[in-house]
Amino acid sequence: MAEAMRIEDYLAEGGVLTSPDNVPARYRGELMRLMASFVDSELAGAAGFADRINDAPGITARIAAARIVAEKTAHAGRVLEIMGEFGADTARYATRHPWAARVARDADLGQARAGADMRLSVFHYPLTGWVDAVAMNVLMGLATGVQLEELSRVSYAPLAEAFREIAPAEARHAELGLEGLRQIVATPSGRAKAEAALSYWWPKVAETFGRAGSERFAMLKRLGLRHRPNEALLADWTAAAEAALGGLGLRIGGR
Repeated sequence: MAEAMRIEDYLAEGGVLTSPDNVPARYRGELMRLMASFVDSELAGAAGFADRINDAPGITARIAAARIVAEKTAHAGRVLEIMGEFGADTARYATRHPWAARVARDADLGQARAGADMRLSVFHYPLTGWVDAVAMNVLMGLATGVQLEELSRVSYAPLAEAFREIAPAEARHAELGLEGLRQIVATPSGRAKAEAALSYWWPKVAETFGRAGSERFAMLKRLGLRHRPNEALLADWTAAAEAALGGLGLRIGGR
């Protein structure tokens, strides 16, 4: 117990860990939770987007969508390897799981998870077509960029390195989404459809940042698994999303 407390003091002062050896139980549990949420969200996101590939208008857009699906799956695999080093049952990810399962479109989960995995709540909602998929990809892609910047500083060094390696490809996914959105708003009815889809997804993506004033944040900060509070990350995403959409002349919910 004393040794575990010394390690937690070390982490609270900005220290890092480099292997699963002698990791305190609380740290291991929170690290596994963080990794499972990322892996499950990437797999669920890839599965949902895969169903929309054939809705893409043309070969170039289909290739871009397929690339996003493939890379998100690879990113999940990269983090899953680290989970395996902590003794996680990685074999269960090779079995059939309903990653594409979704709740009703008008459901309101808030920040709650549903089902038997750890995906973020936004990945429980269905994509209804190409415009809807692009809108969600843009907003969630920008959110992932903000979240990965935070995750790239976690105190478990191998995971921080993995997130830094993943971040450029995830940023490219958001860029591909913005290019798709630019093409959509250039069509006669595209702007109205895009704004409707963005208005639907905006609050659901915002929920992925968690509650303001989270009590868990202080504990995670002491473990070096978080550095900036939820409300700061949400503010960064809001600014980035408003700037990106504003550049296309899009207005969402009066913004």
